[in-house]
Amino acid sequence: MASSKQVVGNPTPRVEGELKVSGKAVYAVDVTLPGMCWGKLLRSPIAYGKIKRIDTSKATALPGVHGIVTGEDCTGLKIGRRLYDMPILADGVVRFIGEKVAAVAADTELIAEEALNLIEVEYEELDPVLDPVEAMKPGAPLLHPDVAGYKGLPRPLKEPTNDFIYVTWGKGDIEAGFRQADVIVENTFTTPSVHQSYIEPHSCVVNTAPDGSAEFWSCSKVPYGVREQVANALRLPQETLVFKPCFIGGDFGGKGDFMDLAVVYLMSKKAGRPVKLVMDYEEEFMAGNPRHASIIHVKSGVKKDGTLVAHHMNFIFDSGAYGAFKPNALLNGPHLSAGPYNIPHVFIEEHMVYTNKIPCGHMRSPGDPQGFFANESQMDLIAKKLGMDPIKFRQKNLMHDGDIDPVGEEIGYIKTEETLKQALEESGYNKAKPKNVGRGVALVQWTTNGGIGTVEIRLDEHGGVTIASAMLDQGSGTYTVLSEIVAEELKIPLSRIKVQTLDTQQGTKDTGVGGSRATRVYGNAGYQAAIKAVAEIKKVAAEQMGTTPDQITLAEGAALHAKMERRLTYADLAKANGGPIVVEASYNDNSKVHDASTCVQVAEVEVDRETGQVQLRKFTSTHNTGTVLNPLMHQGQIEGGTMTGIGYALMEELIINDGKVATTHFGEYKIPTIKDVPPFKSAVTQRPKGAGPYDSMAIGETANIPTGAAIANAVEDACGVRIKSLPITAEKVYQALHGAK
Repeated sequence: MASSKQVVGNPTPRVEGELKVSGKAVYAVDVTLPGMCWGKLLRSPIAYGKIKRIDTSKATALPGVHGIVTGEDCTGLKIGRRLYDMPILADGVVRFIGEKVAAVAADTELIAEEALNLIEVEYEELDPVLDPVEAMKPGAPLLHPDVAGYKGLPRPLKEPTNDFIYVTWGKGDIEAGFRQADVIVENTFTTPSVHQSYIEPHSCVVNTAPDGSAEFWSCSKVPYGVREQVANALRLPQETLVFKPCFIGGDFGGKGDFMDLAVVYLMSKKAGRPVKLVMDYEEEFMAGNPRHASIIHVKSGVKKDGTLVAHHMNFIFDSGAYGAFKPNALLNGPHLSAGPYNIPHVFIEEHMVYTNKIPCGHMRSPGDPQGFFANESQMDLIAKKLGMDPIKFRQKNLMHDGDIDPVGEEIGYIKTEETLKQALEESGYNKAKPKNVGRGVALVQWTTNGGIGTVEIRLDEHGGVTIASAMLDQGSGTYTVLSEIVAEELKIPLSRIKVQTLDTQQGTKDTGVGGSRATRVYGNAGYQAAIKAVAEIKKVAAEQMGTTPDQITLAEGAALHAKMERRLTYADLAKANGGPIVVEASYNDNSKVHDASTCVQVAEVEVDRETGQVQLRKFTSTHNTGTVLNPLMHQGQIEGGTMTGIGYALMEELIINDGKVATTHFGEYKIPTIKDVPPFKSAVTQRPKGAGPYDSMAIGETANIPTGAAIANAVEDACGVRIKSLPITAEKVYQALHGAK
């Protein structure tokens, strides 16, 4: 366990913290190159229509303008993370308000803005398709008539349809399951589109050379991924594009994409200069890549004694105008959303549907917060129908080690029972409570994906250690965890370690950061590299001391031979080696893990019956996880994730009227502030279990998944009304209590 370790397991501040607070950390927006232009984008004011004419002549004549790009410059070129369905610039058709129509590169932002106003565009408006359910009906206008030919569809389509991705998961025979049920419970839940709300908006700088090669600085956490996407879209060899590392000003799932990179490449090429483009927050809200809105129908069959026998979930996700922002083109969250329960017959369906709205992408645990809001709300509603206590109902159906999950995968390790029991104790769930106060429970299990990552360790003649990798730190502390692992194995203080982030030319192609897999992938690569470095250090020391490596021990940055009473520092060894000691290790494992981390949350709310106002009085988040590598950052993930969940549950929503995003600044789009933080309690049970180094598990996403359902369940407990749509606002509660008077 971590307790025997010197560095791992201790609360350690960020290794890059000083750079960030001193302003020395370089973000994409900080990059300035000689002769650099500013880029600005002209966006569509209509939700759906044909472009009849674009006239850029007045804008081109404006002094200080160096290049204008329109869809005609890139006709037929499409881009995407997996599904290539988005034109680089609108190609004869616009499909959402905010779609890029033209791009200007000019000496200053002001001139670029002025030039945008001089571009004349004539549209032929078409009736937009704004409801995903209507979009799925036969006879609905086809938003992508050529969809069947698009590159990157997970499954081929027989014919064009707005319901462009349909996938299913499950086990058993769902119809037979419902025939065995004594009671059937059906409900429909809805969730809105919400923005990741990182501090740094999407920004990039591109410097294109005359031969078409280019350097990129962008805030994407998957540099090799975006290099491939941009190269494929522009039909260029990948190795001619070099992505330089930048710090990332917040991510929460939203910084894994190409956003404006291909457009800025074309602007730079046309202008013959480097170009910087920074989205303002109005553009982020109207054209970013937010979390998907969803409609989820849940039908459950149970025995009178509370045994779950059949469970059907049907997800309709509103993809917006394109599917390009999703790394899998679909969302994987639904396949886990039936929860950590033993259910013999399960059928889960996912529909990804085109509409004339903002295209959606990834946000923290994509698809899971939607699915678990529906599922854990449903669990309370089934218990209510049966007249059972919601805790006892769950306990009757919980999975245990070695059980088969709802989609047919064996889970070797899952501590649902223990985590639930601890949550009830920590929260005082069973204590008496005042009038209009309610408590609600919700739970989630999480299994991590893998990936590919490479880490190099270099021990120099001064005794310093440099960790080099193409891995980026998107804010979760990946540099710190990597440094701790290397410091632990090499027996040196963290102050002796430097992290070097490699560009795509220097580094080794990898899968990048995301999906709570960074510690598993890069942590294991770093651990393996550290073990290699230890072996190499002992080998060099043994040669110098005339002994064998097994006689050498390491301590405080030196190699020791106890019997000879000899000590050589790492600096001595590097000099004796004739130069730095360098090792490298890669981790390559894409398998899904069969050990689940679990999270159980308990919300305590008070509802004002006169106004419908919901006040969060207390919140408890309980976790069963692997070895905790850094308690400070681990706790930060739990607290940050919970606040993301609270925002989703109670206030956040991209309000879209007639296809237009109405919440275009933080005055209108509400996220939780310090005043919204409830009295908060968390408890973590560590067991050396998991696919990360030192048997660690992922923590980044679980805390934001069950929050919405815990709060909805608490609201019903407090005042007897069930809210089935997020966010749970005072208006919705008031209406449910008093009717629409």
